[in-house]
Amino acid sequence: MNLPENAPIPVLVTGAGGRVGRALRAVWGTGVAENLPILWQSRDFDQTCDLIWDIGQIPPPVLPNGLIVLHLAGETGGNVGKLAQNATVTQAVCAAARAVRARHVFVMSTAAVYAPGALPLCEDDAPGPVNPYGVSKLAAEQAALRELQGSTTGLTVLRLANLAGADALLGNARLGQIVTLDPIAGQTGGPERSYIGPRVLAQVLAGLLDMVAKGRALPAVVNVAQQPPVFMAGLLQARGLDWRFGAPRAEAVPRVVLNTDRLAALVDLPHADPEALVADLDSISGWPR
Repeated sequence: MNLPENAPIPVLVTGAGGRVGRALRAVWGTGVAENLPILWQSRDFDQTCDLIWDIGQIPPPVLPNGLIVLHLAGETGGNVGKLAQNATVTQAVCAAARAVRARHVFVMSTAAVYAPGALPLCEDDAPGPVNPYGVSKLAAEQAALRELQGSTTGLTVLRLANLAGADALLGNARLGQIVTLDPIAGQTGGPERSYIGPRVLAQVLAGLLDMVAKGRALPAVVNVAQQPPVFMAGLLQARGLDWRFGAPRAEAVPRVVLNTDRLAALVDLPHADPEALVADLDSISGWPR
């Protein structure tokens, strides 16, 4: 399927039914902008989606030449075998993109590909995932790189920090339940993490998609978060949730903070604080549940 000259550039977004996909659908609707209409993909039948494609299991549907791909689909939990689907699915998406000479593929990855440390984590740091999920997402990054190497299709890996509402903390906490945090020596607010709000994430991604549509080259890897990082206790307090410290755990990770200088050079990043992140989360009706 060839696009006429000066036609809008379709954006294929995989994983429309996941938490990130549903947040983007709530913000974007049918298009990122007038010139960037969206094709929402789902694995299962969904009347609100444009494409039903069980990625990696059946051949891709007919896709327009020269589109942009935002690849969100993947597994976030389960055993090693289930998580291995992250690489399989990513390779299949990138192969389909290459076949239609896609302009660019964005692969949504995670901060979990890094080894946690005291200093902010930079895109050029050597990966060092410490859990099966991080290992699987690093394998997906590598699958994308192998598949698109030597093609005319650009590739940007987006290493996403905690997304407020889709994270293990705010995404699972409920009113009336007491949340237990790991105590961290010298940190009265418990563990410290980089976060981004769902509406801010949509704005960031819209900016990156627009740059690709305008022919601008992008880095191969970009960390995605707002600054500064926040403490987990502050997020719980801003959401009106009760919490307490549990027993010390040797495996507790004090700090996972992303350096976002590379992203800040591309798009505007609003200041992050617990109240703003919770307000962003609550601005999307019915999400994440």
